[in-house]
Amino acid sequence: EVHLVESGGGLVQPGGSLRLSCAASGFTFSYAYMSWVRQTPGKGLEWVSGIYGGGITRYADSVKGRFTISRDNAKNTLYLQLNNLKTEDTAMYYCQMGSSRGQGTQVTVSS
Repeated sequence: EVHLVESGGGLVQPGGSLRLSCAASGFTFSYAYMSWVRQTPGKGLEWVSGIYGGGITRYADSVKGRFTISRDNAKNTLYLQLNNLKTEDTAMYYCQMGSSRGQGTQVTVSS
C-alpha cells in the first residue's frame, strides 16, 4: 500500500523559505516519478514540480527559479525547497505518486 507523509509546512513571511519533506513507503521509491502539487480553497489542484527516478526535474512556471525539488532514494524521501516565498504560494502542499497523495502540509505566506 502506498503511504506518503508530508511535513515541513508552516507560517512564513514573504521572501522566506521552507523545506517540505515527504516520507514514502509501500512502493519502489527509487524508480517512481514523484511530484508536488498544491491546492488552495476554491481552486483546483495545481501541479508544482516533478522529479523522475533518475533525477530529471520539472517545474511549473510560477515556481521556476524559486523552488527546488530533490529526492533521497536511500531514505525514500522527497523534498521541496521553497525560497523567496510569495503570498500566492499559500496552499496545502501534497506529494503525489501516481494517483496517491499524502495528507498534505500547509504553507502559509503572510506578513
